[in-house]
Amino acid sequence: QVQMVESGGGSVQAGGSLTLSCTVSRSTASTYCMGWFRQATGKEREGVATLGAFGSRLYAASVNGRFTASKDDAKNTLYLQMNSLELEDTAMYYCAALWTTSYSCSLREADFDYWGQGTQVTVSS
Repeated sequence: QVQMVESGGGSVQAGGSLTLSCTVSRSTASTYCMGWFRQATGKEREGVATLGAFGSRLYAASVNGRFTASKDDAKNTLYLQMNSLELEDTAMYYCAALWTTSYSCSLREADFDYWGQGTQVTVSS
């Protein structure tokens, strides 16, 4: 059973920064796709960023230019650097991964097989 554990969430003022981490119990080097999603209270979960096996990156329009996803395969860890945080970024953030070869590495939940439990990010004014 793969375990994925997020950390790094917390409270921050608007304009501030946070870095989320997702430690994985299986090799991240062999992933086909890894991603970050978020779910705000009362809203559906949405894709934030994905990293494809060949270095591709995809970001939601709402975070493009402010968030950066990366991974360290030596540490089996996925990161999400979040800068210029806005009130609308408040949400539970989840990491996700897919190890089987697929036709898609997108911001869709259905593209992923494994999920973490989430870490809360709260942005205040």
